[in-house]
Amino acid sequence: MKKRWLKWLRLTTLLAGAALLLSACGRADLSALNPQGAVAKEQLDLMKLSIAIMMLVVVVVFTIAIYVLFRFRRRPGNDGIPVQVEGSHKLEIVWTVIPLILLVILGVPTVQTVFAQAQDHSKDENAVVVKVTAHQYWWEFEYPEEGIVTAQELVVPMNSRIVIEAKTADVLHSFWIPALAGKIDTNPAGNVNRMFFDTPDKTGIFLGKCAELCGPSHALMDFKVKVVDDQSYANWIAAMKAPAVLPEDPAIAEAFKSKCLSCHAVGELGGPVFPNLTGIGDRETIAGILVNTDNPQYWNEGSVYENIYRWLEDPQGIKPGNLMPKVELTQEELEGIARYLADYKLNYESEELKNNDATSDKEERQ
Repeated sequence: MKKRWLKWLRLTTLLAGAALLLSACGRADLSALNPQGAVAKEQLDLMKLSIAIMMLVVVVVFTIAIYVLFRFRRRPGNDGIPVQVEGSHKLEIVWTVIPLILLVILGVPTVQTVFAQAQDHSKDENAVVVKVTAHQYWWEFEYPEEGIVTAQELVVPMNSRIVIEAKTADVLHSFWIPALAGKIDTNPAGNVNRMFFDTPDKTGIFLGKCAELCGPSHALMDFKVKVVDDQSYANWIAAMKAPAVLPEDPAIAEAFKSKCLSCHAVGELGGPVFPNLTGIGDRETIAGILVNTDNPQYWNEGSVYENIYRWLEDPQGIKPGNLMPKVELTQEELEGIARYLADYKLNYESEELKNNDATSDKEERQ
């Protein structure tokens, strides 16, 4: 019996140690415990309140249980039956009223916050409305007031209210930006769900995820939220509306138009079926998972050119199950198109943003 008890003690200690060790793993921008916006902070406050109430209940219950075990344990020579308290009205009132009080303490702010965050701000003149469409396995962002469509990177101004109108083009997905807001499902059959969040009063990049199992590459269905200053945002809108720029090499331009623009778009050219490629050279990632950096450390990091080249060469190897087939390209076409897209930059960042390292990927790679 003692050996079995020691075995379970060792296992419990091992699991507790592993939990503490793994709790330090992860990303600073992928945690609801590190809120960067008003909505996320309100949600964290509710989490803290509920956890505090639960801890209080656990401590009180265990304290009473331990006290009873020692205070009323059977002693040598005491074979009598303890005094029974069954039917005690006082005790019944106490253990009924206390939970009701705790439920009110938790319920009132929860209901207030839920209703406040469920309000529709789409008619707000100062809000930025974005129509989000989830695909296997990428995200489409449409700015209806600006006539802009982009993909994989949600560019928004700082210190602003962002209204999300979410739907899906295929299966069920879930739109989630942990540091800025909670989750919202994107449902099939044309159903549109709405939510809003407030951007912080500083620039920065925040990771978004699909929070609903949607297929073999569900874990790779990432996107970025880039919070920029007002001038950079205005520059980005103007650059997105500018006429498309095609490759200077006529052969590469012809290959790009015949083999890429049938599905993708740049500027006013191409089709709307798959991710819009306008300004792809400015984005933080390629395909949502290949991180653009000049100092790669992991398998999913590389320069913009290297990441685009890898994606064009074998899209299924990077993100299994996605709908992009392997395009038959010659070596010259592969290199030329990769270079053209890597150099397709909008250069919209203001001097203020260029001098601000808040949008670097340094923190993400720690």
